[in-house]
Amino acid sequence: MNKRRNLVIALGAGALAVPFKSFAQQREKVWRVGFLALRHVAILGSDEVYGALLQGMREFGYIEGKNLVIELRSADGNIERLPSRASELVRANVDIIVTAGSQATSAAQKETGTIPIVMGTAADPVGSGFVKTLAHPAGNITGLSNLGGDISIKHLELLLNMVPKLSRVGVLVNPTNSSNSPILTAIQAASRTANVKILPLEASNPQAIENALSIMAREKVAAVIVALDGIFVQQRHQLADLTFKFRMPSMFALREHVVAGGLMSYGQNLSDSYRRAAGYVDKIFKGAKPGDLPIEQPTKFELIINGKTAKALGLKIPQSLLISADKVIE
Repeated sequence: MNKRRNLVIALGAGALAVPFKSFAQQREKVWRVGFLALRHVAILGSDEVYGALLQGMREFGYIEGKNLVIELRSADGNIERLPSRASELVRANVDIIVTAGSQATSAAQKETGTIPIVMGTAADPVGSGFVKTLAHPAGNITGLSNLGGDISIKHLELLLNMVPKLSRVGVLVNPTNSSNSPILTAIQAASRTANVKILPLEASNPQAIENALSIMAREKVAAVIVALDGIFVQQRHQLADLTFKFRMPSMFALREHVVAGGLMSYGQNLSDSYRRAAGYVDKIFKGAKPGDLPIEQPTKFELIINGKTAKALGLKIPQSLLISADKVIE
């Protein structure tokens, strides 16, 4: 009898041990997040834009060095390195890949159709072939869109407010970025109504940027719009210096350009997008399928003006822009 009772107790204890063991294993899970970027990123946590991803992950209880490992891969501004960097993340068996920009998303998409991919930002996810629709992405990709092409018309409008009687505007685009083509198309369409001539030029590296701005100066371009692109963010100080050197009022999509010395920016707060991307990562870790998670679009845009740059260029900021600006850097 004692033997039977001991057996029953042992079996019962074993049954109880199973869920506790499973729970312990779940709690001890260390998640591996791959991060893929075109531009140079030394340390993810200290990056002024992408570092917000780690902030968001902490808000959901994921702490680097405890239950989170970040596998960072940067192409250092060289588009040709992106495929190999994406391949490294796949071979590292990461649980998910967070991508920074359209080029990085494209590289990751070509390397894996099974590992979930969360876009930190992408201007045209449907047009770029990343997802089927914004509401129902399907496949292994989801994340956030930045509406780059949609706000480009506003960029031209704001430049016209800042610099009246503009007749010729340069537009700098990166030919390797699939989202830059619709940006240029939108600006060209708006320019016809505004009776402004557009000079589009391409650049994908620092030397090409300098060449493009030099050509704009020779062609008497009165202002320049710089498309949203990772290389241009990486080279934001170069762009600020060149546009100032050539006395060209400049318009960007990100505040980081204005902090670096550019004249104006209008667009979403990109850091906030990467913080929000952590929410997608958390949902996928908890069992959600990427293809079932709708693409988020920005609902808030900010206008940032560099007052010092405006003054140095001899521009007086119109009262209408001062009132609507979220921040004026003095």
